[in-house]
Amino acid sequence: MPNAPFLSTLRQLAGAYQAFEAYSSAHIRTLGLTPAQFDIVATLGNTPGMPLKELGEKTLITKGTLTGVVDRLADKQLVRRTASPSDGRSQIVQLTPQGESLFARIFPAHLAHMRQAFDGLAPDELAAMDASLGRLREAFAAARGRMEKTA
Repeated sequence: MPNAPFLSTLRQLAGAYQAFEAYSSAHIRTLGLTPAQFDIVATLGNTPGMPLKELGEKTLITKGTLTGVVDRLADKQLVRRTASPSDGRSQIVQLTPQGESLFARIFPAHLAHMRQAFDGLAPDELAAMDASLGRLREAFAAARGRMEKTA
C-alpha cells in the first residue's frame, strides 16, 4: 500500500469517536434513554420544535431510524408531532412539557459528565482541537462538493 500519511489521522479520529461514544452512551443509558433518544431530546431542548427533516439533519440520525425513535419518544409522551403551519405536508416535532422537564434534568447532568473527560485538557489544547476539527470538517465538505460535481 502506498504511503498515506492521513491513515494515522483516520485511526485517531475513529478511535476518538469510539471512545467518545462509549463514554457518552454509558452515561446516557443510566438516564433511561438510548443515545438516539437523548440526541433528539437534546436537539429539541430550548427550541419551539422543528420539522422532522431538520431534526434529522441536526441529529445525523437516518430518516428511517429517526421516525422510529420519535415514535418511541411520543409513546413515552416526551415529544409530540404537530402539523406545520407553513407546509401541510410537514410535521413539527416538539418536546411535551414532560419532555421539557426531562431535558432540563438530563442535559446539564450529561454536560457535567462530559466535562469530566475534558477537564484534563488545557484551554489552549481544546482551542487547537476545535480549530483542527473545524478544518477537517471543511476539508471533507470541500471533497464532497468536488465529488458531487463530477458525479
